[in-house]
Amino acid sequence: MQLPKNATVAIVDGENLHLFRNSGDENAPSLTALPEADVSTTNRASGSRHQSSSANPSDRQQDEDSFAAGVAEVLNKQALDGKIDALVVVAAPRTLGELRKHYHKTLEAKLVGEISKDLTGHSAADIVKAIAAA
Repeated sequence: MQLPKNATVAIVDGENLHLFRNSGDENAPSLTALPEADVSTTNRASGSRHQSSSANPSDRQQDEDSFAAGVAEVLNKQALDGKIDALVVVAAPRTLGELRKHYHKTLEAKLVGEISKDLTGHSAADIVKAIAAA
């Protein structure tokens, strides 16, 4: 997959969000880290089908779903504010599924690709390689 110049890249798992901008061009992408976004995790309505019970005694899945909803909220706001021209989302498979439920139509229109892979903690070079291979 080609990464357009100035595209935003979101690296997400159930607990972390890292944003990058392609400061290079499509033929030679170069990721620059963006400031950390403040993600709200108060959206308990997300993942509501994953209620805690004796079969699922921890709230971890609900916390991860709430975080994904918060990430989508951040990305939606940036897209609506014109801060995102093009977006690639690289997320852990479960997180990606939850993110998709919360995308705004404006964000969906700016989405140029999704990669279902957990790359949090990986270097910018590894992320560029994964995007190029997709």
